[in-house]
Amino acid sequence: MAMSASDERGALTGLRDLDPQAIGVVYDRYFRDIYRYVFYRIGDQAAAEDLTGDVFVRLLEAVQKKRGPETNVKGWLLSTASHVVMDHLRRRYRRPLESIPDSLPDHDPGPLSNLEMREQNRSVQEAYTQLTPEQQHVLALRFGQGFSVEETARQMKKNINAVKALQFRALAALQRQIGKVWNE
Repeated sequence: MAMSASDERGALTGLRDLDPQAIGVVYDRYFRDIYRYVFYRIGDQAAAEDLTGDVFVRLLEAVQKKRGPETNVKGWLLSTASHVVMDHLRRRYRRPLESIPDSLPDHDPGPLSNLEMREQNRSVQEAYTQLTPEQQHVLALRFGQGFSVEETARQMKKNINAVKALQFRALAALQRQIGKVWNE
């Protein structure tokens, strides 16, 4: 649920004044949306929580320096989240994390369907990382945030047809990657 225009103006004024109550309202209102966006992009719960916290720290730092959001708090937060995710992914690319090999046995007594679901999720996440950052961004906004095509176009500063084409190419690439993984 979006803030009304008057609530948004009040939140912006409160942020500029560094009013703790207004900061709390913004945090409470947008934390879940920003976390969902970040988690959708990186697929790691702990890292998503940390990065989402970083987004709100950047908000406070920007407001203190008089460079915070002018008209749209959520848009500013999502844009900042996109930059934070890209920084995180660049660092992770430069210093890849050691992963647990698939050959290790799974001692979880869960049913076979859990194993299949985890394998599908791993395949989708692996395929997702093969997409371009712009393709990842459009899918995160459309499906992770539930944005409409119009909202996604505004957020990405693109026209609606460009967003539709980008989404189509991203989904097609994702489908090709998943097919490649499953056929190996």
